[in-house]
Amino acid sequence: MTKDASDEWKRWHERRTATVSAPYGPLALTGTHWLEDHPAGRLPDIPGRWTADGDGVLLTATAADGLTVDGRPPAGRVRLAADPGPAEEARVALGERRLVVLVREGLWGVRDFDPNAGPRRAFRGIAATPYDPRWSVPGRFTPYGTGRRSVRVPNADGRERGLALGGELAFTLDGREHTLQVSVEDDGSLWAVFADGTSGSTSYRFRFLRPAAPDAEGLTTVDLNRALLPPCAFAGHFVCPFPPPGNTLGIRVEAGERELR
Repeated sequence: MTKDASDEWKRWHERRTATVSAPYGPLALTGTHWLEDHPAGRLPDIPGRWTADGDGVLLTATAADGLTVDGRPPAGRVRLAADPGPAEEARVALGERRLVVLVREGLWGVRDFDPNAGPRRAFRGIAATPYDPRWSVPGRFTPYGTGRRSVRVPNADGRERGLALGGELAFTLDGREHTLQVSVEDDGSLWAVFADGTSGSTSYRFRFLRPAAPDAEGLTTVDLNRALLPPCAFAGHFVCPFPPPGNTLGIRVEAGERELR
């Protein structure tokens, strides 16, 4: 069983490496531009005029700007909603680049993904600790009785934003119980932003964990072998949330992804 788990972890690590190094993966992000910072609508190194307009963005451009929207040059003004993803399917392109419209707490922005970005060309892999069964343990999820709660946490771009939390995930390592506040994704799976005794030294300053959806009794597996580097570890233009209060584990988690090679 341990060998099967180790082999599956290797396959998972290979898939992760392929995903982050894909043409429009996180290593390709070269900029996140918030429209409020550019009131004239002119974004750095991006043609056209981009302005927020209520529940969308207005792009004003012509064929001479070199942009395409849904595969065709625009002719005047186009209204854009937030792109649902993935980045390669963004409506707006500039050659090989993809310009992704996003919104965070009512503020609109544009992300610029370029397959020729320097970090993507320089990528040599993700340093990760080989699988160790010690770090895979049962966990129990307890939802908050009042439903989701939101806490304000700093983000990697220096701004503070709300982080929606759905409950607590408890697990035991080496006879000691730990808890993490977690978010609940649309598919029922869990998402934790956490730090530990290795953060900022032998691993990135914080990491993500994505346990599977709990069963009817709230049970799932906490596999710290699959601790993830957040997107901002690959490109500084992501707005990753920092760990919420209480999500710094008092142990050294010598497992999972640690840093870029």
